[in-house]
Amino acid sequence: MAVPFRRTSKTKKRMRRTHLKKTARTVLSCPNCGEPIQAHRACTKCGFYKGKNVLNREDETPVVKEEKEVKAAKKETVKKTSTKKATKSKETK
Repeated sequence: MAVPFRRTSKTKKRMRRTHLKKTARTVLSCPNCGEPIQAHRACTKCGFYKGKNVLNREDETPVVKEEKEVKAAKKETVKKTSTKKATKSKETK
């Protein structure tokens, strides 16, 4: 294995390493909602990329909306019935 004849000075070492530095990521604002995003990425808030809604954040299909509404309604009825049962049991005690 080769052995250097002289020790590399601090200046020479640092001059060699001047190009080995990290750069900050480019942060842009979303043209649709104004949220800060990385370049060439879809917006995580609104789902737009290059003027198109690619993540379908707001434009959901009607079937999905109906399923969500049904689930929400079921949760509300369960909460109402559980609170009624709790109040009845308190009244009997």
